[in-house]
Formats: sequence, structure tokens, C-alpha cells
Amino acid sequence: MDKDRIAGSARDVAGKVEGAVGDVTGNAQAQAAGRAREATGTVQNLYGQAKDAARDAGETAAGYAKDAYRHAYANSGETIRDGSRAVAKSVQERPLGALLIAGGIGFALAMLMTRPPRRPAPRWRYYG
Repeated sequence: MDKDRIAGSARDVAGKVEGAVGDVTGNAQAQAAGRAREATGTVQNLYGQAKDAARDAGETAAGYAKDAYRHAYANSGETIRDGSRAVAKSVQERPLGALLIAGGIGFALAMLMTRPPRRPAPRWRYYG
């Protein structure tokens, strides 16, 4: 749990208490201050939750990457064979789609590898 979540929850509760005291006493300034503190606490709590979620997602992604690396390194030959089988199966199931994708990739590579034709340098003549 992040310290921002704890501090945010504390501010949220303090704001609710202050707002309730303002409601009971009829003090508008205390009500407004309580609502403001409550909103600040809620925002800080949400910020802490977002930080926790980002940290958890990063740790999970790192764990998946480590597992994938270990699996690929240990079974590299199997992984390549499995991948080639999956590609072959996909091509057999959808040959037209595979042909269009391969053609699009070839066209994109051809466009990237060709240069526009060079134009000859303009000839300037000085008649003077």
C-alpha cells in the first residue's frame, strides 16, 4: 500500500468529519473547508491507487518477460517449431489473407528501399 493512499484516506476522513461538524454547527466556512479537504484526500488516495496499479503492472510484466525468456531460452528449438507450425496452420486456414499480408509487406519494403529518381542538376548559363 502506498503512503499516498494512507494519507489520502486520512485527509478524506478528516474532511468528512470537518464537514459534518460544519453541518451540525451551521458554519458554512467549516463545511466548505471540510469538503475541500475531503476532495483533496480522495484525489490523493486515487493517486496512490494509480501508483500501486502501475507498480503492480510493471512487476507483472517483468515476471512475464522473465518467464518468456526462460521458456524461450530453454526450449528455443521447440518454440521456433511451434511458431512455424502456427504460421503454417494460419496460412492454410486463410490463404488469401496471408497472400494479401505478404504482398502488403513486400510493397511497403519496396517503397522503403527505392529512392526517387535523381534529377539532373539545372544548367545555368550566364549570357553577359
